[in-house]
Amino acid sequence: MSLRERFNGNGNGNGNGTATANAASAANGETSRPSWGLKTSRGAGEGLSAAEQECKQKLFRKLVKVLDLSLLGSLDEREARVQIQQVCESLMSEEALPFNAGVRQRIVSELQDEVLGLGPLEALLADKSVSDILVNGTAPIFVERSGKLEQTVLRFDSDRHLMTIIDRIVSGVGRRIDESSPMVDARLKDGSRVNAVIPPLAIDGPMLSIRRFAVERLTAENLVEIGTLTPQVAQLLEMVVKARLNVLVSGGTGAGKTTLLNILSGFIPHRERIVTIEDSAELQLQQPHIVRLETRPPNIEGRGEVTQRDLVRNSLRMRPDRIIVGEVRGSEAFDMLQAMNTGHDGSLTTIHANTPRDALTRIESMVAMSGFQLPAKALRSQIASAIDVVLQVERQEDGKRRLVSVQEINGQEGDIITMSEIFRFEREGIDEEGRVIGQFMATGVVPGFYDYLQRRGMAPGLEVFQIGGGQRPWN
Repeated sequence: MSLRERFNGNGNGNGNGTATANAASAANGETSRPSWGLKTSRGAGEGLSAAEQECKQKLFRKLVKVLDLSLLGSLDEREARVQIQQVCESLMSEEALPFNAGVRQRIVSELQDEVLGLGPLEALLADKSVSDILVNGTAPIFVERSGKLEQTVLRFDSDRHLMTIIDRIVSGVGRRIDESSPMVDARLKDGSRVNAVIPPLAIDGPMLSIRRFAVERLTAENLVEIGTLTPQVAQLLEMVVKARLNVLVSGGTGAGKTTLLNILSGFIPHRERIVTIEDSAELQLQQPHIVRLETRPPNIEGRGEVTQRDLVRNSLRMRPDRIIVGEVRGSEAFDMLQAMNTGHDGSLTTIHANTPRDALTRIESMVAMSGFQLPAKALRSQIASAIDVVLQVERQEDGKRRLVSVQEINGQEGDIITMSEIFRFEREGIDEEGRVIGQFMATGVVPGFYDYLQRRGMAPGLEVFQIGGGQRPWN
């Protein structure tokens, strides 16, 4: 798959299930809907016919009775798969099934996924072109490829079947989901982000959303190669990070904020100590001195919760050179601003917002959530002095993620935070294939931090900031 497909699909990789068998559905005799295979031109298999699926379910019920599932849990995956294959082949010989070798192998493979993996999700997790997997109860599963949704023929047997898979995922990271706690964020073994919502909050049955994890980590050079950045802008962003300016990445859901944050983090020198704080660990830092912190939800008694704010506060006592918050979404915004303003420069974080200006407004709202009743002027002064650069990313209608604006926070005039746009994506239209056409170009504004970079011997030439500077067609 090309670099362009990888980035515009928001990253992907191979996922492997880690939990034990789903015996409940089969043991209760629940029948399966036909065709679990992915019948698309880029799919992950041809699927089984209704008759083949029925035979598979019969074999599954026998397999559960024959195998010692607790013993399988103590084996590594390869050994367990070999044992399941041997038992399945023996059972199929006893049944004298009228299937060819190809169908038999597909049946065995699906049974292995049911017992050891994530059932019908396994084929999708093995498909590198899939960036998101969206399960809506027992309805057909949707996937996202290259920024666009597609419906597959894969689906779960029943709500119980889906609940078993959800339990398998969340229990693997020490979390729980039930009627008293019907929402959960978790991750797969490969780092893919998982969100699950179950009844009574989900009216039509359990819902599962998986954001795939990028196994092959993108770099700034990759983004230049696929046309997401110009070489000049990539060079400037590298200088911004190395000069320890505080950067806020803003964008909507699925716009590529984490991908860009990962790329920016790659510019941090390897001699620095980095503390990362996330709700669900996703960042892929390559530096040797990294401390990764992750929040913890409350236990069944409602105790033991550790929030991002708790972790940000604690990180200040860990002698960090850099603090990276995966996403600011609540009262931790106040502590993050304090850290940026008290010597912990070079911090990076992301926020959900549609424009750079909206991002600053959201930070104001989040600080208010912390319980600090600061005057608006004083709070905006804190924001203006803490954040240096805002990067706006966007997923546009052609499915591609783009960096659409680079803005500097200049300071404050009265009650207003002043900002200057340094680079922007100039949209020109849409071609015959529905792709957005435009150019990423300079606005003619020389940033205030230019002298700061120059004093550190790393400023680019002034021609980069001339109107049209760094211009490059983008389609």
